Amino acid sequence: QVQLVESGGGLVQAGGSLRLSCAASGSIFRVNAMGWYRQAPGKSRELVAVITSGGSTNYADSVKGRFTISRDNAKNTVYLQMNSLKPEDTAVYYCNAQVAVTILRREGFWGQGTQVTVSS
Repeated sequence: QVQLVESGGGLVQAGGSLRLSCAASGSIFRVNAMGWYRQAPGKSRELVAVITSGGSTNYADSVKGRFTISRDNAKNTVYLQMNSLKPEDTAVYYCNAQVAVTILRREGFWGQGTQVTVSS
C-alpha cells in the first residue's frame, strides 16, 4: 500500500504565501507524475499543477505565474509554492501520485487533503 501525507495548509491573507508538501511512502517501485488538485465548496475537483518524474510541469491557467510545483525524487515528495494568494484559491488541496507499485503495475493514489483558506 502507498500513503500520501500532506502538510502546509492553513489560513492566510490575500497576497500571502503558503507552501504545501506531500510525501509518498510505502510499497513503491517508482513514483511517476505527481500533482496537486483542489476542490472548493460546491465545485468539482480541478487540476492545479502536475510535474513528471523528469521535471516537466503543467499548470492551470488560474495559477500560472503565482504557483510553482517542484519535487524531490529522492524523498518521493512534491511541493506547491503558492504566492500572491487570492480568496478564490480557497479550497481543499489534494496531492495525487501515479505510482509504479511493481515493475508491471501502476496505480494512482490520493492524499487526505489539506485546507487552504485565503481571507480578503
